[in-house]
Amino acid sequence: MGAREGIALVDRDEAGIDRAFRADVLAGLRQAQKAVPARWFYDDAGSRLFEDITALEEYYPTRAETEILETRGGEFAKAIGPGRAVVEFGSGSSVKTPLLLSAIAPAAYVPLDIAGDFLRDAAAGVARRFPGLPVYPVEADFMREVALPESVSAVPKLGFFPGSTIGNMVPRTAVDLLRSMRLTLQADRGVQPLLLIGMDLVKDPAVLIAAYDDAGGVTAAFDLNLVHRINRELAGTIPVDALRHVARWNDDFARVEMHLEATRDIGFEVSGERFAMRAGETIHTENSHKFTRRSGNLLLAAAGWTPRRRWLDRAKQFSLTLAEATAPRNAP
Repeated sequence: MGAREGIALVDRDEAGIDRAFRADVLAGLRQAQKAVPARWFYDDAGSRLFEDITALEEYYPTRAETEILETRGGEFAKAIGPGRAVVEFGSGSSVKTPLLLSAIAPAAYVPLDIAGDFLRDAAAGVARRFPGLPVYPVEADFMREVALPESVSAVPKLGFFPGSTIGNMVPRTAVDLLRSMRLTLQADRGVQPLLLIGMDLVKDPAVLIAAYDDAGGVTAAFDLNLVHRINRELAGTIPVDALRHVARWNDDFARVEMHLEATRDIGFEVSGERFAMRAGETIHTENSHKFTRRSGNLLLAAAGWTPRRRWLDRAKQFSLTLAEATAPRNAP
């Protein structure tokens, strides 16, 4: 079939600037604890750097999740069944996707990603590997409900959200996202959508910190690329050389935090607005929450998903959970 012409749903102004990106950056820099949502890491350069991260020795999640996908294909096929349209949220390079597609006999593949060129290249690669499978790339911010191509509107859906990206969000935002996924996938003819979601697990903090602050500095380059993007796309003047990447374990919230710390007092502009940072002040760029079985199930249930199956890698470092959209009910 090949990859169909992509759909672009990103809201840009007359100068081509992503309005949501600008709004999030400016709002985040105005806060006492400066912060930028992690989803803005993933322009084309950031997406490529993240793919480099997944190949690092220190970064275990990709290997662990790939192991599950490679070894449990028969179980996925039985639990999911054939004929669903696979909708991947934040598809990136779609490296893990063929393992799932090979196992479950899908009706179509719909990758959603905010990095348009990267998305279309990856979708074309999947289309070449599965020549009989319709592939419909959609350039969109999947943090809100996305209108899927008409071609799959009447097909039961399987959402695919690998990589523990759900851990990048604070619980309130994660629940909002999982609810919007339900709306994007929406039930068809009484068939409830399914969601296959990756969740990284709580483990030794030393292992976690190494995964987010590798010896080769790739994660640091990924973190700093966000500043390069702000400078390039939002007329920023942030001195990149005055910021350093820092990774911290926050045990109270079971998460690794990534920050960009000012090494000296600095002042800069973004989209014509002035900002300042004192030495030691940080821009909080990412959370990576880690889960237990209970905390993962509770997060899904809060958003209207009922966990059905859970798979772990051999080392029990990572999980993939299959959840079904919970039908509305009046009783507890």
